[in-house]
Amino acid sequence: MSALVFSSLLFFISILAGLLGAMTGLGGGVVIVPVLALLFKVDIRYAIGASLVSVIATSSGAAIAYVREGLSNIRIGMFLEVATTLGAVFGAYLTAKISGHWIAIIFGVVLLYSAFSSYRSKVDHLIPVNPNTLASKLKLTGTFTSFEGTNAYSAEDVPLGFGIMFGAGTLSGLLGIGSGAVKVLAMDQVMKLPFKVSTTTSNFMIGVTAAASAGIYLARGYINPTIALPVMLGVLCGSLLGTRVLVKARVSILKQLFALVVVVLGCEMIYSGITGRI
Repeated sequence: MSALVFSSLLFFISILAGLLGAMTGLGGGVVIVPVLALLFKVDIRYAIGASLVSVIATSSGAAIAYVREGLSNIRIGMFLEVATTLGAVFGAYLTAKISGHWIAIIFGVVLLYSAFSSYRSKVDHLIPVNPNTLASKLKLTGTFTSFEGTNAYSAEDVPLGFGIMFGAGTLSGLLGIGSGAVKVLAMDQVMKLPFKVSTTTSNFMIGVTAAASAGIYLARGYINPTIALPVMLGVLCGSLLGTRVLVKARVSILKQLFALVVVVLGCEMIYSGITGRI
């Protein structure tokens, strides 16, 4: 097909990926990478490079709104970014060392986990009676406003959360996704931060993590403007549209649809990796 037709198809499919990603909070990268690799037969490393560029664009736009509303905890985010950035650089380094077949299999497993995580119960955690000593020293605390009023919170199990963040960064650099599901897991389930704080702080961190690994992909020539530009514009438009649709849409139906798409893509990625099709 011609370059114009190829770019147009990429743009419209990226809009759909951004739309689904924004409405479920997992980002468009979990859809766009397998679509590029499976449907358009793009080398998975170039697909990852294009996804990283789109992650930077979409995260930067959403992060501004969340910071302005006071939901993102900048101090916790910057502290954990040390781990995710180191992990992202390590993950980007691994792309040249790991076979594309294994990358596809790992990506498929992460997709299946992402589908599962979209169904996890979202509960807020109360501030512990005895706040974590390390969290107090590092001032990993804060407040946020909800319908019940102003709520205080403090991070728990900081070393474990920091370690999981390194793993999240590695996945981001290796697979070209924001790995928001893993970051939210670390902050919500391990560090016991309120869910809204976890998701918004994760969104704030995703762009920085992606930028750290995108530089390595760019230096290795894995970011092709012909692929990256329509993907970035499409995912950005889709995510902006998704935030508006989310207000009126039935979330339960969206989650079921997204989970179905992600499970199919995840299974196909694993199968293609095992059989050597990717």
